[in-house]
Amino acid sequence: MTSDFLSADLFPELPKVAVPPPPRKRKPAGAKARAQTTMTTAPQAGTLAAAAATPSASPVSAPEACAAALDAHPDYRVLRRLPVRLGWPGAQSTGRTCVLILDTETTGLDQSKEKIIELAMLRLEVDSATGAPLGPLQVFDELEDPGRAIPKEVVALTGITDADVQGRRLDEARIAAMLEGVDVVIAHNAGFDRPFCEARIPQFRELAWACSFADIDWKAQGRSSSKLEALALKLGWFYDAHRAEMDCHALLAVLCAPLPKTPERNGMAALLAAALRPALRLYATHAPFDSKDLLKARGYRWNAEQKVWTTRLTDEAALEAECEWLKTEVYGGRHAVVAIEQSDARAKYSSRGGRLVQRQL
Repeated sequence: MTSDFLSADLFPELPKVAVPPPPRKRKPAGAKARAQTTMTTAPQAGTLAAAAATPSASPVSAPEACAAALDAHPDYRVLRRLPVRLGWPGAQSTGRTCVLILDTETTGLDQSKEKIIELAMLRLEVDSATGAPLGPLQVFDELEDPGRAIPKEVVALTGITDADVQGRRLDEARIAAMLEGVDVVIAHNAGFDRPFCEARIPQFRELAWACSFADIDWKAQGRSSSKLEALALKLGWFYDAHRAEMDCHALLAVLCAPLPKTPERNGMAALLAAALRPALRLYATHAPFDSKDLLKARGYRWNAEQKVWTTRLTDEAALEAECEWLKTEVYGGRHAVVAIEQSDARAKYSSRGGRLVQRQL
């Protein structure tokens, strides 16, 4: 079956667009035709382009009409560029929390040796109960010269070159003004960003921090990956990642969306609640060597400096359950003592240790 028009049944939003039939190709002598008819089951790129170019379609509505048509078809999933918002209506609320969304680009991963080359921050107020953003958004995004050449792999990842940062320095006075009155700083992997920020700007040490990577159980929310790009893709957005400001906008958009399994609250509300809880880190001290695979599969990480397996826990109930699992599965019911580190939001995700206590299993 051949058609001179894009199927109106599959794509009712699009105008009919005449498509000339393809030129006939001469078959080799004696060859049999493999198909006598052509079934059109999906629009071709040229057809969609023709639809967008029709005089009746406006420059703005035509691409969205094409996207909406594809979205309605079960064989397609459309990604849209992540929307960047600079403000929200200042609705009434019973309480407001001042939040700072933060991201850094650095010369490397080792906080003791590497330097910040880009710092971006978004400051806004959110409803303390719902996490909904309120009012205008303040934006900070600046580069800084690290004093040495940026590694080529970092240039490839971020696009930031030595020429971009030459002679540049973060505006410390402006940063101080942005931090004044902030209730909580949020980063996607705060354990990475916080030590870099505290080493560069000591004022960050005095603030409460929350981590959108670790403080939300994305797996329990039905997400297969906790990476920011993957979370945005699940919401139908793409963006230019690995530049600090766009990563901040992406994180804000992800946190403002309802959580998949608990749509009555968004990610921002979950993080505000998490910031009020102390962080718990469990150290499986003197764990038998042959339990390493079991601990790794459980999500423990090896601390090479302290030579111990550790894991983060969300609350006391999780701690009790984990201690019972360790006693049975790792220590085999034998006498054992583990260490538990408790940190509040002003210390967690920093390089400073929290309060350490021991517990007998």
